[in-house]
Amino acid sequence: MEYVKLGHTGLEVSRFCLGCMSYGQSDSGVMKWPWTLSEEESRPFIKSALEAGVNFFDTANVYSHGESERVLGRAIRDFTRRDEVVIATKVCMPMRKGPNGKGLSRKAIFSEIDASLHRLGTDYVDLYIIHRFDYETPLEETLEALNEVVRAGKARYLGASSMFAWQFMKAIGLQRATGWAPFVSMQNYYNLLYREEEREMLRLCVSEGIAVTPWSPLARGRLARPWQDEPETERAKSDAFAQRLYPKSAHLDKPVVDRLVEVAKARGESPAQVALAWMLHKPAVTSPVVGATKAKHLEDAVRALSIKLSDEEIARLEEPYRPHEAPEGFS
Repeated sequence: MEYVKLGHTGLEVSRFCLGCMSYGQSDSGVMKWPWTLSEEESRPFIKSALEAGVNFFDTANVYSHGESERVLGRAIRDFTRRDEVVIATKVCMPMRKGPNGKGLSRKAIFSEIDASLHRLGTDYVDLYIIHRFDYETPLEETLEALNEVVRAGKARYLGASSMFAWQFMKAIGLQRATGWAPFVSMQNYYNLLYREEEREMLRLCVSEGIAVTPWSPLARGRLARPWQDEPETERAKSDAFAQRLYPKSAHLDKPVVDRLVEVAKARGESPAQVALAWMLHKPAVTSPVVGATKAKHLEDAVRALSIKLSDEEIARLEEPYRPHEAPEGFS
């Protein structure tokens, strides 16, 4: 396993992060997904990741309404030492109905960090990420509350997720002006099928020393196999967010997938391995968040670390890309 610094920090993380959204099943109707794994089914993937040298794990309070955090926390307790791993979790999405059940208000942040720590079975998280930009809360209120979370020792570092580059830079500017704890990472949507982040966000992160930890590096599996108009997986059938990510983009995406399959076949590698290798060649990218519900998923991620693509192969992979509109729910 390779390890890199998380942006301009001293924290070392594995070259890819295990995403835990698929782990843990909830009986709650607030956020219930039929494609998630039970705790018994999830634990072997966390253990295998640890054995492969992965030390970076990503979850969120909203994943299976907290069950993902519980499953990850118990696995960390049973399989390794807390100080040997880097745990990231998130806040913003709805956790309950009614007022103050979502968002980035002072009340919501203070309530949710304590709830996440309880579920994870730890007294701190390494990286606390705002899941989206909250248009209904003053940015200063959010940033001040996050700073207090860090000063209280409940989080070591702060991160952000999908938003516009101007929003992210405004937040960073406020943090610097006030001396508040800064954002050190950006978890954005970036892969061969969606490269709009290259226009501003990735350049901003390189300029400001921000780590980039892309989510969905394989585009919900669309970059792991030959093109299918409607992937025949349980998740593809029931993942409403994926349906918003790819509403009318087949005419843009199929040529990219076809080219990926062509390049992968010529190399004797799988499409998933080549798609991940392409991302790992990007100087801005620190540690992609890779989900795993089959042993092959982890094997592909580990194999991608050793694949060296030529400049010609990278150019061929990128040539079919055409601009996309920001997906619904992006920010």
